[in-house]
Amino acid sequence: MKGLVVERSLPRFAAARLVSSISGSGTSAAVGPLRLTDMEAPDLPASGWVRVRPLLAGICGSDLATLDGRSSRYFEDIVSFPFIPGHEIVGVVEDSTDGSADLAPGTRVVVEPVLGCVARGIDPPCSACVEGRVGGCERVAFGHIAPGLQIGFCADTGGGWSQAGLVAHRTQLHLVPDALSDSDAVMVEPTACAVHAALAAEVEPGGTVAVLGGGTVGLTTTAALRQLATPGALLVGAKYAHQRALAGELGADLAVTPDQLARAVRRRSRSLTTSGHLTGGADVVVDCVGSADSLAQSLAMVRPRGRVVLVGMPGKVSIDLASLWHREVSLVGAYAYGSEKTGTSVRRTFDIAMEVVAAAHLGRLVSARYPLERFEEAVAHAGAAGRRGAVKVVFEMYPRSRKGPSS
Repeated sequence: MKGLVVERSLPRFAAARLVSSISGSGTSAAVGPLRLTDMEAPDLPASGWVRVRPLLAGICGSDLATLDGRSSRYFEDIVSFPFIPGHEIVGVVEDSTDGSADLAPGTRVVVEPVLGCVARGIDPPCSACVEGRVGGCERVAFGHIAPGLQIGFCADTGGGWSQAGLVAHRTQLHLVPDALSDSDAVMVEPTACAVHAALAAEVEPGGTVAVLGGGTVGLTTTAALRQLATPGALLVGAKYAHQRALAGELGADLAVTPDQLARAVRRRSRSLTTSGHLTGGADVVVDCVGSADSLAQSLAMVRPRGRVVLVGMPGKVSIDLASLWHREVSLVGAYAYGSEKTGTSVRRTFDIAMEVVAAAHLGRLVSARYPLERFEEAVAHAGAAGRRGAVKVVFEMYPRSRKGPSS
């Protein structure tokens, strides 16, 4: 069976970085570390593990950063090579060491890819996993499987970009309701990230929230904020017209180009401008881009003692933090998922994400499907998704009857 694998090759990573810097994100697949090869399914590591055959697997911004040779060196010790990418996955159970009736062969599941202590066979688990914050697991480089913060970055588990399948611990699998299409289901993982970010924003009822970015992260975060919070104004800055239209459909009160977002926030908050910053500003700014420019813009738009939530994956950035210090702004990272406190209850992020996907019909964000053999086209399409009027590009392992767009 065919699959895509990333191998550790410094010359290929360097070539990918050079090509992508000239031609844009996603254009380096032909020279980079990704290659199509024959492969077999990985072994089940221990009791409680399940083999999953992917149906659809998304191409994420973090995948593009890796293929472009632009990932932060921070991740070097928590990724193991060679790995099969793909962590946004809907698939079906093939077999398991579990034997549970709810995970019988053929059962459709979404994969929660973070590899915490339970999956790694670590007992007692770390404090983060005990608290349900599996995204903050302290043991991602330890246990009975190779280092890897998630399935899709771990040499022992496989990943979604493979016909041969992957393995996951049963605690990482979520049953997909019949009412959700495969396109809906493949959006659950990115939506779970958005749910975690929306709840980390701690929006007070009636507050002004600005979302910077109109790609998958920005649009799912917009939907999650509208579904899970009660902002007085939800303002979105998105570069392309189709992104702004979708943001409005998903609950934004106003969607403008990124260079007009500060003006919209200023009008809403009735602020003045000094030193390039609003004197008032948004109560919360959610940065779904993760660049030096977007972070600087976020700090310029947030009110004193406001909150900036960084959702887009950053790398090494250089930025003046004087305003953060002077204005006592809280800068919060929002990575992955686990368990969330909502009201008086604690729920799995993926369970909440399923509801947000269903309510907002987020399967419509899947813009194109590609077979693995066309991986160079698929990665290039994902890298240029905004310019090409797309949002989420996915790999389709086996053509089957379906609802939704096709490549």
